[in-house]
Amino acid sequence: MTQNESPSGKSRDKRRLVAKRDGFFSKIGNQGIALTYDDVRLTTGYASILPDNINIESKFSKNVGLKIPIVSAAMDTVTEAQMAIEIAKLGGIGVIHKNFSSQEQAAQVAKVKYHLNGLIEKPICFDENTSIGEILASRQEKDFGFHSFLIIDKDHRLTGILTKNDFDFCEDFSLRAKQVMTKRVITASPGIGLREAYRVMKENKKKAIPLVNNAGKVAGLYTFSDVKRILSGDSKSFNVDKNGRLRVAAAIGVYDDAFERVEKLVREKIDLVIIDTAHGDSKGVIETLKIIKKHYDVDVLAGNISEPESAERLCRAGADGLKIGQGPGSICTTRIIAGIGKPQVSAIYECSKVASKFGVPVCADGGLKFSGDIPIAIGAGAHSVMMGNMLAGTKESPGEFRFHQGVQYKVYRGMGSLGAMESNKGSRERYNQGKDDLVPEGMEGMVPYKGPLKEVIHQYIGGLKRGMGYVGAGTIEDLRTIAQFVRITEAGKAESHPHDIVITREAPNYQKQQ
Repeated sequence: MTQNESPSGKSRDKRRLVAKRDGFFSKIGNQGIALTYDDVRLTTGYASILPDNINIESKFSKNVGLKIPIVSAAMDTVTEAQMAIEIAKLGGIGVIHKNFSSQEQAAQVAKVKYHLNGLIEKPICFDENTSIGEILASRQEKDFGFHSFLIIDKDHRLTGILTKNDFDFCEDFSLRAKQVMTKRVITASPGIGLREAYRVMKENKKKAIPLVNNAGKVAGLYTFSDVKRILSGDSKSFNVDKNGRLRVAAAIGVYDDAFERVEKLVREKIDLVIIDTAHGDSKGVIETLKIIKKHYDVDVLAGNISEPESAERLCRAGADGLKIGQGPGSICTTRIIAGIGKPQVSAIYECSKVASKFGVPVCADGGLKFSGDIPIAIGAGAHSVMMGNMLAGTKESPGEFRFHQGVQYKVYRGMGSLGAMESNKGSRERYNQGKDDLVPEGMEGMVPYKGPLKEVIHQYIGGLKRGMGYVGAGTIEDLRTIAQFVRITEAGKAESHPHDIVITREAPNYQKQQ
């Protein structure tokens, strides 16, 4: 704020800019026209902050925050545990798809939540009579990335701990845990703080310190590597919950399957569930939403929708967040097969106007092709963007590798594709279809290999920050408030891309075929 600016003056400017943007979309809407990313560009404004100093923290739902406004889509070729872990470390959040069984999906969430922890409230414990072989088999099955396990007796009292050293020096896997475990365990009382736990572990040269209550039962666990990481500040960019665990979300359906999944997911400390359907404004979604909110203390995001009336119904039903987008995805054919779907920028704007009255964040799902589409989506009212194609093909995505004409690709398919629906009940339910006589609403294909997620996200965030810098927005909320739009013609679209040259060296953030 300059010397000549006052808080009231700044507020008036924002109200003026909001009214101007409302006027733009109102005029377009009155003509029966809806716009998408290629139809518009943001206009520049006065900037008083450098792009690198811009704050891009946002919200995914009412109670789940984001360090970066990027979410990986709940698709079986985009988000499983590896992707969810890495994107949370970069500040975003991943949504585990529901083509897993409920048990498998919960195990995927557990991998993320147990990947690093400040305080592990419910550490993995084994009975002292369990064999070492059984413990190792369980560790491999659940793909745990740690080696320390607490050992308890039949009354659930702590009797010892198994560490990596204990496993390494054990030559007979038929031995019971009580025969191999370390019996002298340094413990602490529940309620001990992070710094005190760190001091105790350093003094005793122990990499794990169980918390034990007065009855001798396990009440938690601190691990040295995670506590040190948190206290050293290495995790500042991580998107973590209040206990230092990586945040993660998961997709669910409606009714019985949803309730079964939520029960298991809540046990694994899920941060948020998404009722993930092609048509979120439906009886099944609304009834499922109400029941979950009544019985579970967990944020629920609902979707997908593209109309303001749909946003109001879901907000009134208790949604903590909305997912906007019907048919904009690169592998989605809903608009062609069913003739349904509003162009994405108009859908985001109209739904976010309603959701803001309820204090409900919205996520723009689908249709993004370039990093410049991210500030456009947020400028239209989104709090975050969900990516499928733009994250598929990264090292962390679960799609298999293929080579085509000497180029490395990864498989990418829509959840409404024939292959996904033939092999997975979750995909069929998302599009409200049975197993026979399927009508696909998506395609199967492949995308070029993009490399590590960290490098890809760096380019996307760089584009977002530079877009915000041009607009003059210092925060995500500023961008949502002051962004102004112009509609462009086909000639303007062509002018926006490199033209009249032969590209001799591709940039890491631009591919013409997009």
